Amino acid sequence: MSAIAADHIDVSVPGTLRLRGEWTLPGAAALERELSRDLGRVERVEVAAIERLDSAGVVVILRLLDRLGIDPATLDWREEHRALARTVGRAFAVEPHPLRRDYGVQAMAERVGRAVHEVWRQGRMLLGFLGLVLSTLAGVLLRPARLRLTATVHHMEQVGLDAVPLTALLSFMIGAVVAFLGITVLRDFGAEVFVVELVGFAFLREFGVLLTAILLAGRTSSAFTAQIGAMKAREEIDAIRTLGLDPIELLVIPRLLALLVMLPLLSFLATLAGIAGGLVICLLEMGMSPEAFVVRLHETIQLRHFVTGLSKAPVFAFVIALIGCLEGFKVGGTAQSVGERTTSSVVQSISLVILLDAVAAVFFMEMGW
Repeated sequence: MSAIAADHIDVSVPGTLRLRGEWTLPGAAALERELSRDLGRVERVEVAAIERLDSAGVVVILRLLDRLGIDPATLDWREEHRALARTVGRAFAVEPHPLRRDYGVQAMAERVGRAVHEVWRQGRMLLGFLGLVLSTLAGVLLRPARLRLTATVHHMEQVGLDAVPLTALLSFMIGAVVAFLGITVLRDFGAEVFVVELVGFAFLREFGVLLTAILLAGRTSSAFTAQIGAMKAREEIDAIRTLGLDPIELLVIPRLLALLVMLPLLSFLATLAGIAGGLVICLLEMGMSPEAFVVRLHETIQLRHFVTGLSKAPVFAFVIALIGCLEGFKVGGTAQSVGERTTSSVVQSISLVILLDAVAAVFFMEMGW
């Protein structure tokens, strides 16, 4: 045993490690090296014989306790050292025994309760933000000169025109898949001609607007959150308020109006693309001519189906814009916060869009619309 160990460490009593002498910064590195060696079986550590102690010495001792699995609360510090040891222990958050997650019924109920409370809090915050946006929008409509027309057109291009290729392509492929599956199933019953009604009914009422809303929830809502969140992190939102401007009027209203205009148009385009995908599959698999497809679609599908589907577009636009902007305003001052809020924005938007679509489908069915 080295001279340092002999002066500071006593292992003469089996199972007990006695520390003594000076445990200060100049000798902390040497003491830590000595304590890293095999000390045998240690069940108890005594520190009452320590004469001088500073924060570096406390850290060395706490690391030793962490390695040995001994609770720091069992140490009997001298009165003049107790406050220092408690303060350093809290600062470094040394946990000798990592807390295990409790998988019992009580813990599960607690986690469920916290999750429900968080959902309730998010719902109240979203409703409050909706009221704030509606009041600001009413003020803008009463005084049209306050409308940021250039920003609105810019966001319409980003939200709508830039999303046309992706929306049309995916809707076309989904329409082709729906038609192919319909033909495969209906052919066993000799009723494959009814695939025209299947594709038309599905896209006019549900898939056209739903696919568009999901795409924009992932593409546009995340963009809104990232843009506003980056401004929040750089304190540009505070600068806007300092200049006497309203961030809701400046940042939220143009994005909301852009979505309200472009989502119905994109939904109409997605419906046409989906029906076109079904037409191509009918042409390839059944040999049905385009004229026959269009005539049967015209005879069997009513205008109310298109109106019913398109009526959901403004609601989805409101949901996507509100959640995207709200999550942006909730960003903290770090890049990690921007990422977390962006992920939350996408998840909330898609989930709420699907939930609202399911509720609307049941409502329209029960109303006979």
